[in-house]
Amino acid sequence: MSNHTIRPELREWILATARSGHSLSDLLKLMKDAGYGGEQSRQMVARVLNLPLATVMAASKPGASGRRTRHPEPPQQTVDGHTLRVTISTDKPIVRVLENMLTADECENLIAEAKPRLQRSQTVDVEGRHQTDERRTSQGMFFRIGETPLVQRIEQRIADLLAIPVSHGEGLQILHYQPGQEYEPHFDWFDPTQPGFSAVTARGGQRIASVVMYLNTPEEGGGTGFPHIGLTVTAMRGSAVYFAYETGDQASLHAGLPVIKGEKWIATKWLRERPYQP
Repeated sequence: MSNHTIRPELREWILATARSGHSLSDLLKLMKDAGYGGEQSRQMVARVLNLPLATVMAASKPGASGRRTRHPEPPQQTVDGHTLRVTISTDKPIVRVLENMLTADECENLIAEAKPRLQRSQTVDVEGRHQTDERRTSQGMFFRIGETPLVQRIEQRIADLLAIPVSHGEGLQILHYQPGQEYEPHFDWFDPTQPGFSAVTARGGQRIASVVMYLNTPEEGGGTGFPHIGLTVTAMRGSAVYFAYETGDQASLHAGLPVIKGEKWIATKWLRERPYQP
């Protein structure tokens, strides 16, 4: 099969299906339902999406789609004695605004622990490498999983709230924005059509959800915008916005809006479908 030509219509269908939110497992099943053999399907998908054959083969195994998070439901959720209020809930995209995610002391202590280690924030490029990106003008740092008692407590709270093990989370990231700084509209899921997809997903699979926690209240601006539904989540100390997505979910487009006055501190937790290996 590797030496055969793939019809242009089939190539476009594979690309469009991958971008529309279907996982590799879903894509392979759709091809099987259309009459393509298993080995034939895996070879074609690997070629069109520029993925290692081993990655596509892994997606064809039972249970390969990985874990998914449980979405917090209104009006409130109590986790280990800590009560959070679910004040906004949407289904496309899946968004929950959570009040009282963190206490005032937790917010202040996270900022204090992070300040000495701040550096210019980076993004992941199409090859899977970290890079400085003009779309993201903040400073930031990462904590290791469970690095401090405070980080450990927050990670466990997120895990209990969303019914997903702590091991499925990337390290907690702290970001600091000053006036004029922002993170332009972007997706948190990794694009399977990019050459770096296999590299960034090899350590825990695809991202499936994000939790952005506000550590202070900017004087003006600095919220999180979801342009497809016209929603702006106000940055309020101690609150958070949770959103979940599938690969290719266009509705999950979001932005860290510019800080107009004051400063903004946030803590971000990205969750993976499988245990994350730093």
